[in-house]
Amino acid sequence: MLSKKLSRQPLLFALCAGVAAWLSPLYVNPAISQEHKINIAYPGPTLISLPFLAANEWKLFAENGLSVQLIVMTFTISIPALASEQVDYLGGVGPATVGSTLRGIPTRAVWFSSEKLLWSLMGQPSVKTLNDLKQKPIGITGGLGATGHVALLLALERAGTDSKGFNVISFTSVSDLVQALESGYLGAAMLQPPQLFYARSKGFHEILDVASTIRMPVGGLTTLAKIIKNRPGEVKAVIRSLQQAKQAMIKSKERSIDLVMKVTKTDREAAIRTYDMLKEVLAGNGIPNRAGIENIIKALALQGRIPDTNVPFDEIADTRLATEVAKELEYKTQ
Repeated sequence: MLSKKLSRQPLLFALCAGVAAWLSPLYVNPAISQEHKINIAYPGPTLISLPFLAANEWKLFAENGLSVQLIVMTFTISIPALASEQVDYLGGVGPATVGSTLRGIPTRAVWFSSEKLLWSLMGQPSVKTLNDLKQKPIGITGGLGATGHVALLLALERAGTDSKGFNVISFTSVSDLVQALESGYLGAAMLQPPQLFYARSKGFHEILDVASTIRMPVGGLTTLAKIIKNRPGEVKAVIRSLQQAKQAMIKSKERSIDLVMKVTKTDREAAIRTYDMLKEVLAGNGIPNRAGIENIIKALALQGRIPDTNVPFDEIADTRLATEVAKELEYKTQ
């Protein structure tokens, strides 16, 4: 059962309830007997959502005194839902959330899942250079303007090419993306583990290492400025749960491999390789940093979605509570 706030909007309530009904127990936390239920909207079971899923399945939210319900929503729905306080948090920090803040919604990024990407641009054997890709489309998932897309645009620009000269197409699923690459329809595709390993095994090669080129948040936590002000203890507890989930994933290899297999629907060998890459990606202290936010702002400006890049960092992110949690968990904070 969703919170009373949600019941004020019947249409959104029905949508959320419908989503919750068909999700497996991995993705929706059962009711915990506490007065206040916290609703966290997140884009779905993917690698970037692993800390949320781990904190939920491994009872870390509950251990920190929280009654949490994870609700799958696209950012198109979840951002207005947060603005109207129908959900309390968004599981993500990226172009959609930062763009909404710049449009006047009083939200702040309060925690980063990671600041390291895992994407590589994998191309057909016949594609030798980036210029060769101007003859065939590039495939992505997540939607145009999402993190994968803007990271690709920034990486292309940094490689010395005009990103506007490429035809980028978004696919609704990774399986459709891989199929389009295998069919020869795409010249290249933005892939991350475990699909990255599959593409390599089929003879596709890396044209651009986006992961090592661009520093940008992957996943994270966004909430309203008023929630940070009025409920700081709760925000810290959510951040602590997620940060502890990352710690647990790094320390508990077998349990994490099982989670990767369940979420990505991959085999054990690919899950092990994915986990080996995730260990480094998840090792950060969770504190939002300027470099990651600035890259998002640059990408938004590159797409013409904002007029300039002169935006103060503290208008986008609030690092205070994540810094307190990091110190309490004995992470380095500088």
